[in-house]
Amino acid sequence: MSSEIRLAFAHPSERSEATAPRGPLDRISLRDYIVEVEIGAFQAERGTTQRICFNVVVEVTPLTGPIDDDVDRILSYDRVTEAIAHELSEERLNLLETLAERVAERILLEPQAVRAFVRIEKLDRGSGALGVEIVRSGEVAHEITEDEGPHPRLVYLSNDAIAHENLGGWIDQLQARERPLILCVGAADLTAPQTGHTMTQRRIDLLAIEQNAWKLASRDPRCVVVSTRTELDWAMKNGQICVWAPSKIVLDAVDGPSAAPSEAVPLAAWFAATFEADEMLVIDAELPENPGVPLRRVPLDQAQL
Repeated sequence: MSSEIRLAFAHPSERSEATAPRGPLDRISLRDYIVEVEIGAFQAERGTTQRICFNVVVEVTPLTGPIDDDVDRILSYDRVTEAIAHELSEERLNLLETLAERVAERILLEPQAVRAFVRIEKLDRGSGALGVEIVRSGEVAHEITEDEGPHPRLVYLSNDAIAHENLGGWIDQLQARERPLILCVGAADLTAPQTGHTMTQRRIDLLAIEQNAWKLASRDPRCVVVSTRTELDWAMKNGQICVWAPSKIVLDAVDGPSAAPSEAVPLAAWFAATFEADEMLVIDAELPENPGVPLRRVPLDQAQL
């Protein structure tokens, strides 16, 4: 078998190595990652799931300086599986080609990523594996995003604001500003379970905020609850209105917030600062001292934002 044919059927990691540009690159790989999903253009593929297998290699620029065992400094392979899960959850797709393209594009939103090799195969459509493989480069996209990184507008909503009849009108006004929009909330007006243990109580209180985030999302279909930095980055670049579910980002933060989950506005202000927000609006709540980001209070009965 010639080397060209062998490489055509080799794992994407071998193809990556064989076609690598000059200069050192690191590689992150995901091998034989199998999920069951409904996908396919044929009628026999509708209403049923089938196994599809992912093999992904991401070439990344090497880090400068010590890693310090800090997960926020590297491109985690979790980002790859999150990209797959996100695209599979968005809508039912007919073509593996479409899925591969979207997974690659999502991975290449990461600043460290240079090239992505994505191979997807159906395992249940015959005696062998039927699939596609694509290679995409993120160099041009990264030049644009580095120069024009999004600076979102964050808006904190009190519980009365969430329930207000003018909620949809406020969102209309904010969406018309043509800037990334992230909504933040506190816990609902209910007493959360008390454990007497600091760490477990922190998780419970964060989950109480997330319950309220889902309540807000139920009031307006444009609002999508998001919990990871990857989802937020993608949403800001694609015009999606987000409601922040704080547990993952807060608990994963190396330099986390000093505010407790019960201090909802200071917690949201910390989050706004991590995204370099230009401004944060606070609807129907008091402003904290030294928030670390410009805040503007908006009374509940004010129509213009």
